[in-house]
Amino acid sequence: MTKKEIVKVISEEIGLTQLKTKEIVQKTFDAIVDTLVTDKRIELRNFGVFEVKKRAARKARNPRTGDRVDVEEKYVVTFKPGKEMEKRVRNLEEEAARLNAASSQPPVSPPPAGSAPPPHQSPQAPPSPGATPGAPSMGTYNNGSYSSGSQHTP
Repeated sequence: MTKKEIVKVISEEIGLTQLKTKEIVQKTFDAIVDTLVTDKRIELRNFGVFEVKKRAARKARNPRTGDRVDVEEKYVVTFKPGKEMEKRVRNLEEEAARLNAASSQPPVSPPPAGSAPPPHQSPQAPPSPGATPGAPSMGTYNNGSYSSGSQHTP
């Protein structure tokens, strides 16, 4: 989702123009960034905590050339989700797992009491040696006898 889409959803929900909503959303983001720069931390209850941390200098490897390179220390923004966000994401994962399990195995239900057993399946004749795949078969095995593929019984 983009900022533009967020603005559209919020403006429709609260009845403000998209222009005014965009201004409010941008001011919110600016306040978060300004707080991170000055205080190095901002905690938004039920959402999460943004924090500025210093990443130490380290040795790395250029993946293209394989040469070792020095990476200088730098400041990075980290985010730790709040309990409410973690709970909702976890529910999303559990629902996806439940749907995946349901779609991979069809539900098996016992036959109703007193119902007839499933009809007997007659075995099909194996393909003839040297037969062309997809070509009409030479015949089928049905009710204890072979019938040729050219005969048709109504």
